[in-house]
Amino acid sequence: MGKIVVTEFISLDGVVEDPGGSEDYSRGGWAFEFSRGEEGDKFKMDELVEAEAQLLGRVTYEGFAAAWPEREDEAGFAKKMNEMPKYVVSSTLVRPEWQNTTVLSGDVSTAVAQLRDEVDGIVLVAGSASLVEALIEHDLVDELRLMVFPVLLGEGKRLFPRGEAKRPLKLTESKTVGDGVTILRYERP
Repeated sequence: MGKIVVTEFISLDGVVEDPGGSEDYSRGGWAFEFSRGEEGDKFKMDELVEAEAQLLGRVTYEGFAAAWPEREDEAGFAKKMNEMPKYVVSSTLVRPEWQNTTVLSGDVSTAVAQLRDEVDGIVLVAGSASLVEALIEHDLVDELRLMVFPVLLGEGKRLFPRGEAKRPLKLTESKTVGDGVTILRYERP
């Protein structure tokens, strides 16, 4: 049985919208205004290397699919991104062009629960705020990895929806890297 691991860039006030600046958000690109340092970069590389597959929402998938197939790097991050199995939750995407991509359609909770049963290892969910909201709602998240950036954005898409049920979590790691970026890892108790 696999493990659903959500990894997010998030502001101090809970915003996850457009950390890279590639969307049409007036405050986008905020994550790249801070250095994560070598330790933060290693954390991102390690979590990708340990993952067996990626699970993405359609919007994040389309952004990744536009960026990663053309990239190459010495560290192997791009190679891993391109070669690993990718699952995209979408009711509109029919023919994904990025290699090793499977579209999951229908009921999100059923499709993701089945995927978690089929994959032996970590299924990494990056970005994909709407998908993450659904996964949290259906209690399908096994671990949250938050890279908290020292910025208040004031507005934007937030990771945790209002009115969500109470869900206790256990902090398993906390460290500060780079320019005051905090890495927090939470698991189910």
